[in-house]
Amino acid sequence: MTIVLDIPRILIEICLKVRSQVGSLIGTEEANESYGLGAGGDISKKIDIVAENVVIDILKNYGLKSIIVAEESGKVNITDGKNEGYIVVDALDGTTNALRGISFYCCSIAFADENRLSAIKHSIVMDLFSGDIYSATKGKGAFFNGVKIHVKEKFEENRYVVGMNVSGAEPQKIELLKPVLSKSNHVRHMGANALELCIFARGLMDVFIDIRNKIRITDMAAAYLIVKEAGGILIAEDGKQLEADLDSDSRLSFIAAANRRVLDDIVETTGLKLQT
Repeated sequence: MTIVLDIPRILIEICLKVRSQVGSLIGTEEANESYGLGAGGDISKKIDIVAENVVIDILKNYGLKSIIVAEESGKVNITDGKNEGYIVVDALDGTTNALRGISFYCCSIAFADENRLSAIKHSIVMDLFSGDIYSATKGKGAFFNGVKIHVKEKFEENRYVVGMNVSGAEPQKIELLKPVLSKSNHVRHMGANALELCIFARGLMDVFIDIRNKIRITDMAAAYLIVKEAGGILIAEDGKQLEADLDSDSRLSFIAAANRRVLDDIVETTGLKLQT
């Protein structure tokens, strides 16, 4: 008899377990112990390793024959010769916030049935401080604690709330974004891209921009589906549909906008050249 696994329930269980395991480490010196360079290119901290081990252990226990694409470990093959899908996870997005005791960090996890971003079928992002859950299933909408959400629909002219990650950006990218910074009175960056994209999907921000070509697939895979299911526009820097292999080496630039008018305003302000 074939047992059909409830993927969304498993993903939520993973996030809950991660929350329980890292809670006592938040803001501590122990959490900040270094464990070498992770697959994503950053120094892995103890708190990252603890969180990621929870994910891998639970998936193994359920026997979900999958390829795990993880921030610290890279690709972990638990298919046993039969690949049932891909799990893309950043068990702790916002590590620096967690290490410093800043209450903005999350667990981000997605399931895809093929090796590409657009093949994601289920997503969960849990705010590990509050316990709030953002979720999406392809074709069924996006939700915040079980209540359906949608991107912002009403706007004040030239008063957009703009999310923007420019950390470590090249000077020419910063120059490109200077007009947006000058034009907007409300620019935000809180240090966990997955959670910020979910806040955007809830309608609390009007646009989110990250054109550094630094964001990893693990940082945004889950939020990608949540944004799309909430009605958001999500494009690559060149204007094409955002797409990538589910690989820890993949790096992305993107713009998430609530609608075409907002996107057009951002493109006009920055002078970005979109391919159509």
